[in-house]
Amino acid sequence: MTPLRSLQDIATQVQGTVVGDGSIEVTQLVHPMMATSPQDLPFAIEPQALEILPHTPVKAAIVSKEMTVPDGVLAGYIVVERPRVALAQLLNIFDKPVHAYDGVHPSAIVESSAQVDPSAKIGAFVYVGEGAKIGKGAVLMSHVTVGAEAVLGEDVLLHSGARVGERVILGNRVILQHNVSIGADGFSYVTPEKGSIESARESGGKIEAQNSEIIRINSIGTVILEDDVEVGACSTIDRANLDATRIKKGTKIDNLVMIGHNNTLGENCLVAGQAGISGSCKVGDRVVMAGQVGLKDHISIGDDVIIMAKSGVMNDIDPKSIIVGAPAKPHREVFQTLGYVNKLKDMHKDMIALKKRVNELETAQQNTGTPNEPVEV
Repeated sequence: MTPLRSLQDIATQVQGTVVGDGSIEVTQLVHPMMATSPQDLPFAIEPQALEILPHTPVKAAIVSKEMTVPDGVLAGYIVVERPRVALAQLLNIFDKPVHAYDGVHPSAIVESSAQVDPSAKIGAFVYVGEGAKIGKGAVLMSHVTVGAEAVLGEDVLLHSGARVGERVILGNRVILQHNVSIGADGFSYVTPEKGSIESARESGGKIEAQNSEIIRINSIGTVILEDDVEVGACSTIDRANLDATRIKKGTKIDNLVMIGHNNTLGENCLVAGQAGISGSCKVGDRVVMAGQVGLKDHISIGDDVIIMAKSGVMNDIDPKSIIVGAPAKPHREVFQTLGYVNKLKDMHKDMIALKKRVNELETAQQNTGTPNEPVEV
C-alpha cells in the first residue's frame, strides 16, 4: 500500500515553505496533467500548470517562488526556491525502486570462487565469473554479466544487459543503465612500419606511406568507476592497455557515449549523449560536454571547462574555458566571427541594392541624353 505523506513533512525534506494547510496527505508526485486523485501532488512549476489545477481534484501542489497561486485553487502548497533541485529531492522521496529478485535467482550462474554478499540481489540469467566480488546491497537485474575478478562495491545497480568485464572495479552506488559495456578492449593498433597516419603527421598532411599490416595492441589493463558514477544506456568505456581507464567519483555519463582506452575523467563531470572521447585523454574536474562532442586523442581538458554541442576538440583546453565549433575555439571568438559573417551578408544586400540604383540612374541618363555626372552614394 502506498504510504501517506503530509505536506509539512515533504516541505521539510525539500527545504520548502508551506502555504496553507500543511496536514494534507498525499501518496504520489505527478505531472499536473496526470492528476486524478485528491492525494496526488502535482509538480506545478510552470504558469500554465495553474490553469490546469482548478480542473483537477487535487488539494495541494509544488510551486516555484516566482508563481502566485490564486486564492481558492489549493488548500495548501509548497513553495520551493530551486525547482530542479526540489524535483531531485522529491523523486527520491517518491522513488519507485526496481523490482529486483530477492536473493540469487535459480537461473543465475555464480561461479564457486565468486564472493556475493548475502544482501545482494541477483536476477534471472545473470553470470558472475570466477573470483568476482559483489558488495553489500548490490542489485543485478536480469541478463547482467560480471567478469572474472571484477569487484562491485556497495549498493551498485546494474540494469538488464549491462556487461562488466574482467578485473573491472565499480565503486559504491555506481549505476549502469541497460546494455552498458564496461571493460571492452580498447581500439589500439599499430603498423610495423610508418603508415598513412604517421606519414601524414610528419609531412604536414601528405600521405607518403601505406598500412601494409595492422597489428593489434592488447588491452590487459582495466576500468575503474569510482563512487556515485552513473553510465547511461548503450554507452561503452574501454579498458586501458596496461593501467586503468578511470572515471572519478560523481561523474555522470549519458546514453550512447564512447570513452576510449587510457582516459581519465575527473570528478563531477557531465558527459551528454553521443559524445566520443578518443584514447589517452585527461579530462579535469567538473567538465561539461554537450551532445555529440568529440575529443581527439592525447589531449588535456582543464577543470570547469564547458564544451558546447557538436564541438570537435583538437587541442588542449585551459581551465574555465567555454568552447564551441569544429575545430573548437573559444565561444566568444566564434560568436564574434559569426557576427562578422552576418554583417557581411547585410553589406552584400546593400551592395546589390546600390548596384541596382546606379544602373537605374545610368539608364535614365542615357534615355534623356543627360551627360553622366558623378553619383553620390
